[in-house]
Amino acid sequence: MMLTVAKFGGTSVANFDAMVRCANIIKNRADIRVVVVSASAGVTNHLVTLSQQSLSGVEQQAIIDEIATIQYAITECLFDKDEANQEVNEILAQLTQLVAEQNTLQTAKTADAILSCGEQMSSRLFARVLRQLECQGAYFDVRDVMTTNSLFGKAVVDTQALKMNCQQLLSPQLQDVVTVTQGFIGRDGLGSTTTLGRGGSDYSAALLAEAINADDLQIWTDVVGIFTTDPRIAKSAHAIDEISFGEAAEMATFGAKILHPATLIPAIRSSIPVFVGSSREPDVGGTRIMETVSSKPTYRSIALRRQQTLVTVKSPAMLHASGFLAKVFAILASHELSVDLITTSEISVALTFDNPPGSTQAVITEKVVEELEQLCEVQVENNLSLVAVIGNGLLRSQGVGTQVFDAIPEANVRMICHGASDNNLCFLVPEQEGEQVVQTLHDNFFV
Repeated sequence: MMLTVAKFGGTSVANFDAMVRCANIIKNRADIRVVVVSASAGVTNHLVTLSQQSLSGVEQQAIIDEIATIQYAITECLFDKDEANQEVNEILAQLTQLVAEQNTLQTAKTADAILSCGEQMSSRLFARVLRQLECQGAYFDVRDVMTTNSLFGKAVVDTQALKMNCQQLLSPQLQDVVTVTQGFIGRDGLGSTTTLGRGGSDYSAALLAEAINADDLQIWTDVVGIFTTDPRIAKSAHAIDEISFGEAAEMATFGAKILHPATLIPAIRSSIPVFVGSSREPDVGGTRIMETVSSKPTYRSIALRRQQTLVTVKSPAMLHASGFLAKVFAILASHELSVDLITTSEISVALTFDNPPGSTQAVITEKVVEELEQLCEVQVENNLSLVAVIGNGLLRSQGVGTQVFDAIPEANVRMICHGASDNNLCFLVPEQEGEQVVQTLHDNFFV
């Protein structure tokens, strides 16, 4: 029998009707045995506010009340409403206690515990919806198997421990029940709740699929697949039937919001096909992501990633010297910073960093700059957007660079990165120019 892991995002479990649509997808697909859910839409944003901002007691309670309203609207439609409310109330009580603790201590550990409350509630409620629709749904706490380190906010999963834990605790029950669990969260060796970073629910699902040797991974969201670009930017954008792992990895890394960038790592590693579709329109189809695909166009999509930071380090000491870059990267590594793009000249290096929405501070802090300035001159530029042209054979196809940049002669291009991958050409532009550049390129290559 086929074994499928299905992940449902926040909009797919936003309310009772949305949960029912997802439950019907599961009922109609007997191979779906593990279900991973995000927090109900809107809840995580509220939890981020509670975990990061200094608020008065009245403001905090107002936000907790808004979270409760979202969840109570779901329990109101359940046959076992009283039991469901009791579960929700217990988690809300924990949340209230955690927020009070965060007021005093302001720790990343407490912040992760706060952020985990959304998935804890939505997964319990969704299991009840499944049972109400006469589908054997069982709640499962993913923290019992998702073992991580203690890097709160962006915890790293111990995949070997995960696989062993799943063999012992999760796999034995899959034939009897549909297991409903959480994305985004885990537990460290000391028993503290951790999170895998914003958007980590897709990654959780992929890790679980790998750990239980699943045949398929489904990502159910609010759009019918992966598009040639963000349809909010270009109205002519359309869904892609199939893409390769390589193309999808570039799209996820460089701005496509449908997949978390790390999602494809376990899928590629274990050759697990990934399907992306809409829980609102499950019969419309979607995008299949596979090792090999039948069509390999030069241009597949245009991605945009906002809020990028460009750091340029410059020093005459770089000239004909060895070890300079190693020292720069050692400083970045000590601050757990990941470089996206890099270009070099004789005496300078340009590096880009993602500064995603919801960040509490600039990714390049004063401390980082101070340490780098011990080696070289440092220039930090914010408010930039990264545009990525995704396709096939971009290194081998004649005239790709000319076609791209001739289409946007007025753009103020800040950095170009081409040559590291056959699947992408990337460059930076000012934040205010990003959408227009993407729209122009899409009109040139896809219309």
